[in-house]
Formats: sequence, structure tokens, C-alpha cells
Amino acid sequence: MQFAMERHLDINIKGTQKMNTPKRIEKDFLGEMAIPDSCYYGIQTLRAVDNFQITGIAISSTPEMVSALASVKKAACLANWDLGVLDKEVTQAIIGACDEILAGKLHDQFVVDIIQGGAGTSTNMNANEVIANRALEILGHKKGEYQTIHPNNHVNCSQSTNDVYPTAFRLALFSLLTKLAEQARILQEGFAAKGVEFSDVIKMGRTQLQDAVPMTLGQGFAAYATTIGEDIDRILEARNLLCEINLGATAIGTAINTPKGYAHAAVEHLCRLTGIDFVLSPNLIEATWDTGAYVQISGVLKRYAIKLSKICNDLRLLSSGPRAGFNEINLPKMQPGSSIMPGKVNPVIPEMVNQVAYLVVGADVTISMASENGQLELNVMEPVIAHCLFTSIDRIGRASLALADKCVAGITANREHCRRMVENSIGIVTALNPILGYETCCRIAKQALQSDRSVYDLILEEQLMNKNDLDRALSIDNMIHKNVSPTGAYLG
Repeated sequence: MQFAMERHLDINIKGTQKMNTPKRIEKDFLGEMAIPDSCYYGIQTLRAVDNFQITGIAISSTPEMVSALASVKKAACLANWDLGVLDKEVTQAIIGACDEILAGKLHDQFVVDIIQGGAGTSTNMNANEVIANRALEILGHKKGEYQTIHPNNHVNCSQSTNDVYPTAFRLALFSLLTKLAEQARILQEGFAAKGVEFSDVIKMGRTQLQDAVPMTLGQGFAAYATTIGEDIDRILEARNLLCEINLGATAIGTAINTPKGYAHAAVEHLCRLTGIDFVLSPNLIEATWDTGAYVQISGVLKRYAIKLSKICNDLRLLSSGPRAGFNEINLPKMQPGSSIMPGKVNPVIPEMVNQVAYLVVGADVTISMASENGQLELNVMEPVIAHCLFTSIDRIGRASLALADKCVAGITANREHCRRMVENSIGIVTALNPILGYETCCRIAKQALQSDRSVYDLILEEQLMNKNDLDRALSIDNMIHKNVSPTGAYLG
């Protein structure tokens, strides 16, 4: 085991061999280890790197989480300064280190795998050690001279992983959900623009994949824009659940090892630093183990993913063919679709979005199980919840932008084909129900289907309506715009 650790120390994070690297010796209650002098993290981080070689994804892969940790540490430091717990020199050095991280520096030093045991302790200690060692340098000391600024005694003062990690997690999620809402808005606007562009394209609507009644292609795309807008609202609503935090709860919610007034002071500083209206949970014990907000956010992400997948199913159907399918729309041609069939082009962007949706649905199951599996005063499974939420938000956000840019923006309509399908459809007989009655319309529909003749010709032939009345009844305006606007709004 020791040999494995020593071997690891001779290899940097990117896997490049580094021989004879200067090292410093750090100790904890389990023993001592040699740390490369170039590293700002310390012994507890290095133990975690060796213990949790799981995903290969470090916490630095989510910059929002690293910045959130720095914000929480800075807020805690300022609260400790306010209450006379830390002296001015130490406070200024810690704040200076946090500010550098917030400016984007030292992110490569956050090396712990995102999935880890210990309820996020390794992540918290990674932050404590990086901040402590950079603060030491700011004061003119060497890394590891913890008698001056210690990762636990100073950087982690008045804190526990059990309030730092969930608070930082919530702050990071708040930022990521804000970004996701903006990405979804771009997609919504893309569909809305197509709704306007296709507002005069008559087509058949379908239910159970069977001809139903006419509509416009624009109404269908406007409906996609509407449903995405609804999910943007749900994303932002769920985001607001993250504003209740347990900073100051420390180990289990009893606020042990904190000076009087610390929790409120720390939350106030965090609000000022982030511009977010965080509030201290009214019950810190409940807040320390509760993961309900994550379950609800995951459900909202699943809802959005499922809707996007449904829309992409529609796009694949509507563009199917081109000769032997629906062929109502054309998707942008992104790449050759077959290694054996010349000229074949596949709907690769919608297919990609479908797969991202499946990933999000699977992550929701993981989050549900991890949330349920908390025991007593803490849920130790938050790291996998964080991994799943970070991954889901990132992937569905990227998929939304790709769908908007590489697919929706370039969709064109096969106008004449859509019109011919309407004119030849049995479904237009539905518009005549109020005039001819259901039974007569059923008979005409059956006869048209069996004889492969048009509804229009059969009605004139049987003199059920004169041509002027029939043309008026089957006009586009009458069938589509009578009670519903071009964007799908009900007019009464």
C-alpha cells in the first residue's frame, strides 16, 4: 500500500512521470506522507485520491463547485473575524486565497474524485488544504507550515463537512440551474421562431400515429416552445429550494464548536458574496440530513429530459423517409448515415438528445436511492447525488444547445407534400361532423378508405353538400383558426 502511494506521488495529475520532485512531509493521525512541493493540497487530499479512484472525474470538473467551496470558506472566515475567533492576519490570508480561487486560480488542485466515501469530507479537506497552503504563501511561509494557518483549525474554523459540503453543493446547483434555464430558453426561442415560420404550412395532425385532423406545422412547433417554457419555470422554481441552507449547523445540526451568532453571520456574508438570498434553515438538524430538494430538482430534470425526448421522437418521425416516411420536414444534414447505404442521412442530433434523456432518467433513479439511504442525522450519499445532478444538468444543457443550433435552426418544411397529405386524408371529414352528423361522416370515411377516393369527391357525388358550402367547411381557416390561434392559443 505504501509503495502504491509513493509511486502515485511520482506521477502528476495528468500522468506525466516526474522524477526527483521536491517533497514535503505532512502528518495526520494515521501517519505521514510525502507531498510534492508543487501541490497545494495536502495529506488528507492525497489519501482520498488513492482511496477513490472511481470515475476519473475530479471535483475540479465542475468549476461552480470549486468556486462555491471558496465562497463558503470566505463567508465562514469573515464570520469568524466578526466574532473575534480569527485574527486579522490569518483572516486576510485566507480571504486572499479564496479570492484567487474565485478568480479561477488553483482549480487544478481540486483533485479528489467526485464520488467518495465520507459524505464529502475529502472534498472539504481538499478545499481546506489548498486554501491553507496558498494562505501560508501569501504570508511568506512555506506550504505545510500549518502551525501558522492550519486546514482544520483555521480554514475549517466553526465548520464541519456536514454544513460546508451541502451549502457549497446548493450554491453550485443554483448557478448551474440558472445556466440550464438560459440554455433551455435558447431552445425555446428556436422552436418559437419555427412556429412563426411554419404558421401557414397546413398538415395533418395525428393521434395514435393515425390521421386525426388538420393543423399547421407552425402550431406543432409553437407547442414545443410552450412546453419548454413550462419546464424553464419549473427549473427556476426548483432552484429556489436551494436557498435554504444549514451553514453553521456543523456536525449534526447542533452547531457544536461555533461561537454565538456565527450561523447568521456566515449566511449574511454568503448572501453578500453571491448575491443570492440564502436563508438559514429553521431546523438545522433536519436540514443536515434532508435531501428532498435534490430529489425534486432531479424530478424536474427528468421531466424536462422526457419532454425533450418526446419532441425528438416527433422530429425523427416527421422527417422520416425521405421517400418512404412522413417526410413533412427536413432536418439539417449533419453527417453521412451509413457505412454501407449510400446517400443515407440519419437524424443524429435528435438521437443524441434521446440518449441524454435516458441518462438523466437513470440518474434520477440513483438520486432517489441515495436520498432514501440516509441514516439518522446525516445522509452520507450526497457525493453521488452531486455527481448525478452535475452530470444531468451539464448533459441536458449541452443537448439543448446542440438541438437548437444543429437541428431546429435548420429545419425546413415540405409544404406541398404536407398539403397533399391533408387533401388526400380521411381525417378532414371530422370538420363536417357538425353539418352531416357522426354516422354519415363515418360512412363517408369508410367508403373513401375502401375506394381510395377523396372525401371531397364523395360528398359532392352524393349531393350531401353543394360545392360552395363544402369549400367553406373545409377551408384552412375554418378547420384550423376557428377557435385556436396560429400559435395554439385558445380564442374562445
